[in-house]
Amino acid sequence: MNPVIGQCPICQDTLHVTQLKCRSCDSTLSGHFTLGRLYLLSPEQLSFVETFIRCEGKINRVEQEIGLSYPAVRSRLTDVIKAMGYEVGANEDQSVSPETRHEILADLNAGNLTAEEALSLLRGGD
Repeated sequence: MNPVIGQCPICQDTLHVTQLKCRSCDSTLSGHFTLGRLYLLSPEQLSFVETFIRCEGKINRVEQEIGLSYPAVRSRLTDVIKAMGYEVGANEDQSVSPETRHEILADLNAGNLTAEEALSLLRGGD
């Protein structure tokens, strides 16, 4: 059985479920159903969420499991939060320490972050 996808593979728009079927009794329900926010995530983002949950939300464990630094893990977490339609850290302090700045630039240089992710982190965007 194939997993349910939440975005159209052609235009990337959100897909809507219009029919549900019971495999046991063959009953069918028609209507408009939502898939939920997790189906808004890309396969890579969903894999990250599974790792994050398996690590009980502890970023240091996620770092060890996927082999990325704290800023890289935070960047991916921020991407997931935004992809699910939530705002990220609107009330948090946006300053970046020199140590964090150095880690971000090292991750960018190593290819662990995209330029966009690094810029967002350097601007204090988590």
